[in-house]
Amino acid sequence: MADISEDTIRTVVAETLGEQQRIHHGDIDAVVDRAITTVLASFGIEEDDRRELRADFQHLRRWRKSVEQAQGFTFKAVITVIVAGFLGAVWLGIKVMLGK
Repeated sequence: MADISEDTIRTVVAETLGEQQRIHHGDIDAVVDRAITTVLASFGIEEDDRRELRADFQHLRRWRKSVEQAQGFTFKAVITVIVAGFLGAVWLGIKVMLGK
């Protein structure tokens, strides 16, 4: 039998294990893709609708941010009205006190 060096054996084993690992990762990727496709299909979203789905989510995000911004402006406006009313009442009270 021909002399096979230890390095050659290690190389062959390493290549074989690497190939098995690549195949294993490929299997995992295929299973994950299939699971995602199945879940989306259960919601009535076909694989061809992914671009539209992405656009829908982007629209919802913009809408949510604009609503949050409007809520912030509304809160600030309400605080401003309350403070202005309080200051107006204080000013009116001071004018009435000074007028007597």
